[in-house]
Amino acid sequence: MKKIGFIGVGVMGKAMVLNLCKADYDISIFTRSKHKVEDIISDKIKWCDSIEECCKDKDIIMTMVGFPNDVEEVYFSEKGIINSVKENTILIDFTTSSPLLAKKIYTEAIKKGVVSLDCPVSGGDIGAIKGTLSIMVGGDKEVFEKVKPVLKVLGTNLNYVGAPGNGQHTKMANQIALAGALASTCEAITYAKSVDLDPELMLQCISSGAAGSWQLSNNGPKMLTNDFDPGFYIKHYIKDMKIAKDVNDSNSLDLEVLNVVLKMFETLQVNGDEDLGTQALIKYYQR
Repeated sequence: MKKIGFIGVGVMGKAMVLNLCKADYDISIFTRSKHKVEDIISDKIKWCDSIEECCKDKDIIMTMVGFPNDVEEVYFSEKGIINSVKENTILIDFTTSSPLLAKKIYTEAIKKGVVSLDCPVSGGDIGAIKGTLSIMVGGDKEVFEKVKPVLKVLGTNLNYVGAPGNGQHTKMANQIALAGALASTCEAITYAKSVDLDPELMLQCISSGAAGSWQLSNNGPKMLTNDFDPGFYIKHYIKDMKIAKDVNDSNSLDLEVLNVVLKMFETLQVNGDEDLGTQALIKYYQR
């Protein structure tokens, strides 16, 4: 399984494509904005002018797009993935999307003689660059085992979590936990500044203790320097939180931390900050 088509080559997708190339996979790519990927197009990473062309004669199709409606479009449009792949192709969607949509892709793929896995990832741009992503896999276990060597190029924490859609449900749990970690990092920094602590020293003191987290160690320092370049866009995190909230609402769950942090990010979105990284949540506290 050496021939891979990769659709959606954004901040994380580009790093994933480069890692696959380093592992000697034959990569073809398609994304809506060719100028953003011209720096990686080469003899080993071939540009395609359409989804249909990117899917032709591939063993695996990988997708990493922005929103559920983007997933719907690339998979189910007239010349989308489902209508363009050959029989026995394996479809891997890395997008954080709707569990119901993951199940739909699985069902429609089977009708076409292909198989799919929903494989949302966690680890941000740093994890994508280093090839240390956490990958949560829903679908048929035998398909997961078949593609595990490829996934190991992209991540170090691979987990098969069950039936189609379960990868997305696991990612929703991740995003719910992330809400609290982001907000608590902002609040620790805000508190430190209010009592004249050196916030950088404070982060050094608490990052390796019981309060330690990826957010504290990685996004905390960025918050201190107002470095809001996106490793993970606010607009994409709002999308994720809304998917989680929809599932919660349908199950009569009221998860207060998620709901409060969602409102914080929506405030930033209204203020025009949706294209900043999630560490820009500190701006909510700086008002």
